[in-house]
Amino acid sequence: MFAARSAPRVLNGARAFSTSPAHSLARMQLIGRLADQPELTPTSTGRELVRYALGVKGGPKNENGERQTSWFRVASFAEGPGRDLLLSLPKGTLMYIEADARMDTFQTQDGSNQSRLNLVQRNFEALSRPQNRNSDSESDRSAAEDPHSGLGAS
Repeated sequence: MFAARSAPRVLNGARAFSTSPAHSLARMQLIGRLADQPELTPTSTGRELVRYALGVKGGPKNENGERQTSWFRVASFAEGPGRDLLLSLPKGTLMYIEADARMDTFQTQDGSNQSRLNLVQRNFEALSRPQNRNSDSESDRSAAEDPHSGLGAS
């Protein structure tokens, strides 16, 4: 015979698995290609951030056999070698990113309300650089062909 177990009691609104207070959490993980080379942009507070767009293919194939591409704008506050690596990545680099996600609603100049998904990068990994089939230069080889590139092949 099986004994019924009661659910653990939660005291004072704390979560049973943690001693920290509950927080809202929205994270995304994306694998896609850089739309262009990332750019360094100053903020109004004097900090610098890196902005880039990532194209992610998904969903069913259309009549041409291609999947729809969704575009995501990403901001990164990475510093040091991580920022230098991110700024050196060329258009078309296949990337994996983890980002905090937040929906912001704002009013446009014409008075209409719009919402925008804002992604702030937490981590990233360059999976492979784009192959340039028209060039044989060493800098255009993929990460799979260049074991010293520091990038993993996908």
